[in-house]
Amino acid sequence: MPSHTGEVTKCQICSSGKLEPILSLGHQPVVQEYLTSRGLHAPEATYPLHLCLCTKCGLLQLDYIVPPELVFPKNYPYRTGLTNMLVRNFLSLRDTLMRKGLVKTGELIIDIGSNDGTLLKGFKEAGMRVLGVEPTDSAKAANKAGIPTIQEFLGGKTVANIVKRHGRAKIITATNVFAHINNAPELMKNIKALMDDDAVFVSESQYLMDIVEKLEFDTVYHEHLRFYSLKPLIYFMKSAGCTLFDAERIGAAGGSIRAYAKKGTHSRSKGMKELLAEETRAGLHDVNTLRKFADRVTGVKHELLALLLACRKKGRIAAIGSPARSNTLLGFCRIDEQLIEYAGEKAGSPKIGLYTPGMHIPVVLEDKLLKEQPPYCLILSWHIGNELVDILRKRGYKGKCIIPLPHPRVVER
Repeated sequence: MPSHTGEVTKCQICSSGKLEPILSLGHQPVVQEYLTSRGLHAPEATYPLHLCLCTKCGLLQLDYIVPPELVFPKNYPYRTGLTNMLVRNFLSLRDTLMRKGLVKTGELIIDIGSNDGTLLKGFKEAGMRVLGVEPTDSAKAANKAGIPTIQEFLGGKTVANIVKRHGRAKIITATNVFAHINNAPELMKNIKALMDDDAVFVSESQYLMDIVEKLEFDTVYHEHLRFYSLKPLIYFMKSAGCTLFDAERIGAAGGSIRAYAKKGTHSRSKGMKELLAEETRAGLHDVNTLRKFADRVTGVKHELLALLLACRKKGRIAAIGSPARSNTLLGFCRIDEQLIEYAGEKAGSPKIGLYTPGMHIPVVLEDKLLKEQPPYCLILSWHIGNELVDILRKRGYKGKCIIPLPHPRVVER
């Protein structure tokens, strides 16, 4: 798929040149580019990480695009199946589509950016035909698990081969990847070519309303090119010859929007109209609203650093988890191995034995935290912080937990 990389001078979906700067998170490395011990001594590439707003269609977006082969290398370490929240979310999506009568046994489901096949597994178990499209080596894991997956980026040639071999799909999903893929108009052209006449395209993307309300600036990194709300999504679907006919807020990834689109013209659901009105009342597409958000981001950076420095004077600090988003938080706030001794990951994580990009914090098996009992534990997947604190307590961690966002605080329960 041909794509633009480097500086963004026109809106990624409407091509307007009316882009207003909103927030700078500095220059940061690619968040999944974990380092070996040898790599710590080599130069580390960093790229601009800035947000801008299109004042025409309302899309918040990065103003610099890193080449996709650098952001999504074949050895990309992320595995969907390791995140229980996403497994539950995908089963809920399957059940919702079946309950609404949008898909039946034997019909074809295609998942774009299917990773290890976790989403498609649930549909396969319900009797649907499934096919994944995934450019990284996660595709190998999916195929090994019995989920048919094509290891390619979604391009015109791939689409033609799919239609020839499998036919067009009843449902196409793009969950937590619809904002990741470069050349958005070309992406929608290819998705539309895969859709049967009455097919439904379902996207899930981190929702701008949640990002602003919960101060989720750590969800900004080079994988995420666009930060959707309803207004630009409606424009985008219409420009592609489709209609966004329904949308709902879901809890995935700290707060996301699940949007449903069909070919042609269709009426909008009541829930979608209400959500659009909420966005308008919140001033979600207003430059001033988003610049106030940027001011809050700067403020919380100083609050978090002050809290961590105070805790570090009292004792050691480790972290639990090393999600991609945490590397934006660590890099922007300059939280390195002098503050955080290590980050614990679940057994099976490909990050274990490596170091976080930028701040070079060692990633270890999470059992080390339970064995050593450092006085403080920074919850890097803070968007599911309550759940993680409960899990840590059940597993025997006795120290204090630090929740970094949206209000840095220490939890002793």
